[in-house]
Amino acid sequence: MDSNLNFENTSIDRIVVHKVGNKGRDEGVKLSKTELVIHEEFIRDLLMMYFTKPFDGKVMYNFTHAADLNLNEVYTFARNIFATRGALHNESVNIANHLYEVSTNPRIKSGELYVVYFKDCLVEDELCDGLGIFKSENKDKYLRVMQQGDNFEVDFEDGININKLDKGCIIFNTEAEQGYKVVTADKLSSSQDAVFWKDDFLRLAARPDDFYMTKNFLNLVESFSTDCLSTENNVDKREQVDFRAKASRYFEEKDTFVMEDFAKEVLQEPEIIETFKEYKESFKEEFHMPELEEDFQIVPEVKKEVQKKFRSVIKLDNNFHIYIHAKPELSEKGYDEKKKMGFYKLYFHEEK
Repeated sequence: MDSNLNFENTSIDRIVVHKVGNKGRDEGVKLSKTELVIHEEFIRDLLMMYFTKPFDGKVMYNFTHAADLNLNEVYTFARNIFATRGALHNESVNIANHLYEVSTNPRIKSGELYVVYFKDCLVEDELCDGLGIFKSENKDKYLRVMQQGDNFEVDFEDGININKLDKGCIIFNTEAEQGYKVVTADKLSSSQDAVFWKDDFLRLAARPDDFYMTKNFLNLVESFSTDCLSTENNVDKREQVDFRAKASRYFEEKDTFVMEDFAKEVLQEPEIIETFKEYKESFKEEFHMPELEEDFQIVPEVKKEVQKKFRSVIKLDNNFHIYIHAKPELSEKGYDEKKKMGFYKLYFHEEK
């Protein structure tokens, strides 16, 4: 799948920079009084790359709120900016103050906040403006070589690595009533202390499109096979491997996911089907996901992950890995009383 975003003809229209500290350490907010003026075109180009490079739009989000979308702070600030061209600076101050209010985790670092208005973003073949909110927290050290007469001296200075955006999002001025189309990036997104960017600051929920559905159903099925079809639940390892093989074939061979077909071809047993439905609901609640559709198009790009997720392998101590692609009845599991060890017996027609 090609990228859903195209910034080839996008330009930075206006930009405001503030500095936001950690509220838990009482570091405060330092606000600029005016918009940033960029005189050099190559600086504008570097900033453009810094701001847009991490985003491909494969997963998009909407602003959300439990009670009323209009109570989502960043959504409201963005809406005001899109409505009134002169509102950028005032609303950027509101954005900075809101970010400060949620920056209470002791591991959140102080950093520069950039609020950027983009012209002419191409989003899923739709041309619209965008609002970028970015925060740079980490500084890298760069060597600086200086010539002093006939000699050279080496020094260093701290600066921002334009290839490493710490946190950012771009809000596109489309589908406002649904919470806009939003992309987000956080290089620390896997750690607990960084959850505040997407959940506390922005309050985003993933848009339930085909990419999202394919990705999360793969995760759901993989987790189900691990958590429910396990030896702890008195399920033979071969049955788990067989389930993974069936799931793998389904996602690789089908273009459309249909829950009813998946139940018949992969889950098969009524008890397993019911257990899967219950697990699906708990999985959705645990990861705060929107409703998982029963039917959706399986996105080809995500199919690349199928073999990795549903690897049909039985690991025996540190000695053997058995890769199984056949039905369970072509293998037997037993226990040798003399050796006091388990064994597998495999049936085949020819050795290749």
